Amino acid sequence: MVCTLEVIDVCVEFDERILDRLNLRFEGPALYQIIGPNGAGKTTLLKAIMGLVKPKNGKILLNGQEISSNRNRSKIGYVPQMIYQEEFPITAFELVLNSLLLHRGFPRIASDECVEKVKNVLKAVDFPKSKWDCIFFELSGGEKQRILLARALVHDPIVLLLDEPLSSIDPLGKVEFIKLISGLSREKLIIVTSHDPVLFLPYTKEIVLLNRTFYRMGKADEILRLDVLKEVYGESTVLLKDHVHISDEH
Repeated sequence: MVCTLEVIDVCVEFDERILDRLNLRFEGPALYQIIGPNGAGKTTLLKAIMGLVKPKNGKILLNGQEISSNRNRSKIGYVPQMIYQEEFPITAFELVLNSLLLHRGFPRIASDECVEKVKNVLKAVDFPKSKWDCIFFELSGGEKQRILLARALVHDPIVLLLDEPLSSIDPLGKVEFIKLISGLSREKLIIVTSHDPVLFLPYTKEIVLLNRTFYRMGKADEILRLDVLKEVYGESTVLLKDHVHISDEH
């Protein structure tokens, strides 16, 4: 679905200014990346887009309407960087089903229609049927990430936000997950925060380079330049032959 997400003069403060007069425009379906060092405000920006963090100034529009309304928030799927720090006995299937029910009105009953929708989204993210009834916390990092992706997709969002989605996945799993996200980017507006922009680069429309009150947005060849990256990463950025590399531990 074609959509436009606009961040207009957004300022976010906690104890100090995190984002300052941020102006960004995303148009989908497409994949965008947000890069920057730890503490740059990447997660804060995603939470502001979700409506979980209220900007001190400015506004965020989805197809011309402010995100603050519950109706608009339901159109955005969010895959957080970490979830459920304490273990409790919920299966992979139940986790996705419960997310779907939260977006339904009362009574929240797991109807045959809901169950079928969960089955379809688990198949869409290539999660093996043999593990549908496994406890979520016993899954591998890559399997957990697929369930969290299914959890975000089950209510049919038009925008998908992913916060460091590759951080807990092994190398082979990363390749498979990137292919999955690239396919979704042909149908939805996807915004991914990343410490390694090269992995998603073949599928990326534009990159946002962010470090709190500093930002730039543009095509990969405009952002992934040594002189531009050094404005944010300093000497952590080096040129290896023809390729820029960011030495950003995470």
